[in-house]
Formats: sequence, C-alpha cells, structure tokens
Amino acid sequence: MSGKSGKRYTAEFKKDAVELVLSTGRTPTEVARELGVSAEGLRSWVKQAKTDRGQGPAGALTSDEREELRRIRRELAEARRANEILVKAAAFFAKEIVK
Repeated sequence: MSGKSGKRYTAEFKKDAVELVLSTGRTPTEVARELGVSAEGLRSWVKQAKTDRGQGPAGALTSDEREELRRIRRELAEARRANEILVKAAAFFAKEIVK
C-alpha cells in the first residue's frame, strides 16, 4: 500500500511531538510509539523542523519556501491555461478577419 493514509495532525501537535524528540534526546521511534503516530512521519517532521531552524542540509527548503514554491507553481499553471485560451482566441479571430 502506498500514498498518504489521510490522517491529519494539527500544526501544534506536530510541533509538540518534534519538541519531545529534540528536547528529550529520545528517538523519533520511541516518541512516535508513545504518541501513536508513524515513526517515519515523526522523523520527517523533525527533519523539516531542523531545516526551518537553519539546521538542515544545504539546499533543503524551509516550510515557507515550500509553500511559496507550491503557490508559484499554481500561478504558473493558471498563467499557462490563460495563455492557451488566448492563443486559441487569437487563432479564431484571425480566421474571422480573413473571411
């Protein structure tokens, strides 16, 4: 089975879980078991939190940068759709003028 399970956690819950790992020195697996969450998911939250704090690997995107990238990609897709419509409209009107 692949993909997301669909279970969502609040930002506050994730933040608290990450702090448990970082402040206690316990492993993500231990804390995840205690909280009833996926160890891999918690590991991912910890990794992202470290990146957001400037402690991640070189080139890793912060949460803000990831959100901006998603926003820009949505805007680009919208601009491309609008451009396609304009190209089709221009072709349509060019044919009308020739008639």
